[in-house]
Amino acid sequence: MADAHAKPKHDYHLVDPSPWPAVGSVSAFIMAVGLIAWMHKMFPAASLVFGIGVIGVLYTMFAWWRDVVKEAEHGGFHTRVVQISHRYGMILFIASEVMFFVAWFWAYFNTALFPADANQFLRAELLGNVWPPVPSEHFKGTFDPWHLPLLNTLILLTSGTTVTWAHHALLHGDRKGLINGLWLTIILGALFTCVQAYEYAHAAFTYGGHIYGATFFMATGFHGAHVLIGTAFLIVCLVRAYKGHFTPTHHLGFEFAAWYWHFVDVVWLFLFACIYVWAAGTPLAH
Repeated sequence: MADAHAKPKHDYHLVDPSPWPAVGSVSAFIMAVGLIAWMHKMFPAASLVFGIGVIGVLYTMFAWWRDVVKEAEHGGFHTRVVQISHRYGMILFIASEVMFFVAWFWAYFNTALFPADANQFLRAELLGNVWPPVPSEHFKGTFDPWHLPLLNTLILLTSGTTVTWAHHALLHGDRKGLINGLWLTIILGALFTCVQAYEYAHAAFTYGGHIYGATFFMATGFHGAHVLIGTAFLIVCLVRAYKGHFTPTHHLGFEFAAWYWHFVDVVWLFLFACIYVWAAGTPLAH
């Protein structure tokens, strides 16, 4: 890819033809078809089709980003002008992620603020005209926000400080500090995921059969998926740090990982405040 021609004499990067957009699109289509067929039990091999699609998507991600790293580290294509464009692209990507979570917050507040909506009589009957809802078969009570949710908040906020430490260490040429900060951030991210999984296993409500569970698991579940993605992002940065890829003036990959991780932190603060604290009130059934 990047080594197919010499470094250009201008500041712009004209990308070489790449198979990865096509391979990624086909893999994503296969994954979607397999997942839909698996969920609807359309044919026995649906899970296998889904697995093939997932493998194709993961391989595309690995190979495509490997080529981008080569372009940055060995091809010299990521000039200052190109870096500015990449930063704008990452900002727009995070903005799209913000709107993604706005949809889940919208679904949550649409129910939480209007539990007795006259136009939604089935909703009022299900929720008991109040929020948090009255206990039922699928909803026994909310989480205590000052227990595991508070612990996870402290874990994630601490991880935000460690990734910032790693960034400052990199800016000052302290590679050991960069590596240590990344290790701590990754460990805290994994710990957050483990606590979240434990919390899910002890939830007093279900995803199906009740709107509280549906909105809760969709919002916090997608946030958890972003934590996993961000952790993988940071692991790649750690490997690259050991390889000596980042310098104080050239570290877009790490910078974007830090931006993404801070975005995950901010979303969790809103989730904690709105879903755990504001919606607390129905005691857990014992």
